Amino acid sequence: MPKRKSKPKSSHRVFSREFKIGIVCRMLAGENVSALARELKMTRKDLYAWRDRFQAGGPEALRGRGRPPKADAAGLAASGTSAKAPAETPAAELEAARKRIAELERKVGQQQLDLVFFNEPCGMSGHHLSRAQSLA
Repeated sequence: MPKRKSKPKSSHRVFSREFKIGIVCRMLAGENVSALARELKMTRKDLYAWRDRFQAGGPEALRGRGRPPKADAAGLAASGTSAKAPAETPAAELEAARKRIAELERKVGQQQLDLVFFNEPCGMSGHHLSRAQSLA
């Protein structure tokens, strides 16, 4: 019986943070993403994910080789946010400012609703009290 040739196992490739930053810089410089993906034998989806993470959180958002230290992973999971590095480009800085403004506007809106709610009397007791006083 002839021996069957099996496909080589596809290994999960791991890239350093520096490599990812270099690729993202090429993308931001205007290089064709499809050609870049073919050159690297990667999907465009992965390249766009790197770019989006870089734009959202700077170089620190692109994980390097291996698992992040437990302290960093626990801190990020607890806060529900990604690591933030100082924005290096005006576009990233502007996007971060817009996100912060939207977050603060939501918070102000919630506080306004809370004020309206807590300034109203509870149930009908306040209504009955004022009516009883007017009858006296």
